[in-house]
Amino acid sequence: MQCQLCNKKATVHLMEINDGEKFQRHLCEDCARKEGITVKAQTPVSEMLNNLVLSQHQSEKINDLRCPQCDVTWSDFRKSGMLGCPNDYLAFEKPLKALIERAQGKSSQHAGKVPKQARHNFGQQVRLLRLRQDLQNAVDTEDYEAAARLRDEISKVMPN
Repeated sequence: MQCQLCNKKATVHLMEINDGEKFQRHLCEDCARKEGITVKAQTPVSEMLNNLVLSQHQSEKINDLRCPQCDVTWSDFRKSGMLGCPNDYLAFEKPLKALIERAQGKSSQHAGKVPKQARHNFGQQVRLLRLRQDLQNAVDTEDYEAAARLRDEISKVMPN
């Protein structure tokens, strides 16, 4: 088939359907580029089929992953978006890492930021939060001695 613009051999074949009518265009690579059509190198059909089979096999293996503690599967996680227990991070480590890297632009480590005004006492704020949680747990379990000790420790940590 010949290019419809320059009569070279056509290697790019396009089909458009507008209002039920088919329009076909046959272009060489040079004319396709001039028309703003990106031309990618062709992958042999055998290689594409091989990659498809491998990816399906890999995805079947991943979908069969199961947490031994809470029995959640990777497929369950993908449907709900929620993990079942902390052990899921180990059970689904490889696919989770790939998912996180894809979402974070190739990085699997969190690189969050702390507001400038909080930087100087961030550790102190975290310690205070933990002490308050421990205090609440002590009150909930009616361990009043521990609660009194934690109250005193909180008052020492609190800025004046």
